[in-house]
Amino acid sequence: DQIMGVCHDMKQRLESDEAHLELRFPYFIHKTAPVTGAPGMLDIEVAFEACSKDHDDFIMGLKIPATSLCPCSKEISQYGAHNQRCEMEVKVRFEEGRFMWIEELFDVIEKAASSPVYAVLKRPDEKHVTERAYENPKFVEDIVRDLALALDAEDRVSWYQVNSENHESIHNHNAYAFIEKDKRLPA
Repeated sequence: DQIMGVCHDMKQRLESDEAHLELRFPYFIHKTAPVTGAPGMLDIEVAFEACSKDHDDFIMGLKIPATSLCPCSKEISQYGAHNQRCEMEVKVRFEEGRFMWIEELFDVIEKAASSPVYAVLKRPDEKHVTERAYENPKFVEDIVRDLALALDAEDRVSWYQVNSENHESIHNHNAYAFIEKDKRLPA
């Protein structure tokens, strides 16, 4: 509401038909390591996009890092599987009068990866993270599909745009997937 208030004030003060405001900033999430509990701060990218024209429009976006592990590599390898650092990006619009906190949307996004990443990891934590990824292999398409399903189930979200870029560790290219959906439109 405050961000839209700034848009309304800009539109009025500048005697304009419309006003746009875009804010991008790093945001720090307090995370403890999964085994040792070592504290750390994980930085993520947050964006707020607001527009006041004939109607108000607000989009919240988060871009977070995570880990994915290749299901194909796991299936064909005797000794392990290659993993990737993935960057998952989600933009959402909310139902009127509803919203999610940054941390709430972060939790939804992070669960879609093979494993979350942490700012601080000791050896027992590294073991946990790599084994968790190994037990939860996902292609980039799986990550995006799981994010879409989670946002479909979230009644505060009316529209979303989801993408993930997996930075390949053994290929000379990255993998990318994208889904956009307006939940207010018929399927």
